[in-house]
Amino acid sequence: MTATGSAYRRGPFREGDRVQLTDPKGRMHTITLTPGKQFHTHRGHVKHDDLIGAPDGSTITNTAGTEYLVLRPLLSDYVMSMPRGAAVVYPKDAGQIVQMADVFPGATVVEAGVGSGALSMSLLRAVGDTGRVHSFERRADFAEIARANARAFFGEDHPAWTVSVGDLVEELPGAVEPGSVDRVVLDMLAPWECLEVVAEALAPGGVLICYVATATQLSKVAEAMRDFGNFTEPEAWESLVRGWHLEGLAVRPQHRMHGHTGFLITTRRLAPGVTPPMRKRRPGKGYAAQEGDETTTPAEVPPGADDAEWTSEALGERVASEKKMRKLARGVVPPSPR
Repeated sequence: MTATGSAYRRGPFREGDRVQLTDPKGRMHTITLTPGKQFHTHRGHVKHDDLIGAPDGSTITNTAGTEYLVLRPLLSDYVMSMPRGAAVVYPKDAGQIVQMADVFPGATVVEAGVGSGALSMSLLRAVGDTGRVHSFERRADFAEIARANARAFFGEDHPAWTVSVGDLVEELPGAVEPGSVDRVVLDMLAPWECLEVVAEALAPGGVLICYVATATQLSKVAEAMRDFGNFTEPEAWESLVRGWHLEGLAVRPQHRMHGHTGFLITTRRLAPGVTPPMRKRRPGKGYAAQEGDETTTPAEVPPGADDAEWTSEALGERVASEKKMRKLARGVVPPSPR
């Protein structure tokens, strides 16, 4: 097995491979091939032994006559079906992050907010065996689920990945050398709290990209980047993906689409002592004003400016219950023997 694991295998299916079975209605089932086992639905079953040795891209018919297409799952398929304790970064956003942050083979990347590990796996693929991804997660249970999901996909613990449990502001200065990080990706509630340690870690010209869920977060982090004075003018966007129905002459947009998932905002680190050129348009009032400034009226301080209000629940995110987290933790894949 290579360092990047079984997800990169070619050739016939082997014992331990994850395979994806798709039925005529487009329903997908992912199984791990184990000799002697069977995959059952309410309409027949398929023997794992009949799949072991078959080429990728095969079809197989179950005992009830239902034909399945059999393929190794793509990363985008896997992240949408894997166990999760936190919401995942959707493939459409992970692709934007990797491309727009220019995450390259051999890069040193810092990630904060591991969640269930979906974005981490895209970053690991982008940096390759010669790069490094150092991820920080406040919650130990999220970190363990993320490790297990990545282990299940790659086939082993990825050699380029380090996961630290703790707060980025406290842990990052002792984890990396100043100016040694090429890219920083923040998927967290209050990324503006981390700008000082991020700026210290980033190399001049390095990219910071943040993923935030709400317009209020987007506004606050943009103003914080401007106020910091050692970053380029931030740019922000979101991506909306709409699939198309393709059936004979009935070629039309699908009724459902992946709408808003989050905003992306990016900026680059300037050289030490350099400030960005003067902007020709004035920034909006609000977050640039400091609390206690006599020139600031209460009307200029936007709702939610108090950091104590920034919680997952306040932003409308679903929060996994403790019962669900215990169940997920019991089902994680144990570390591979060394």
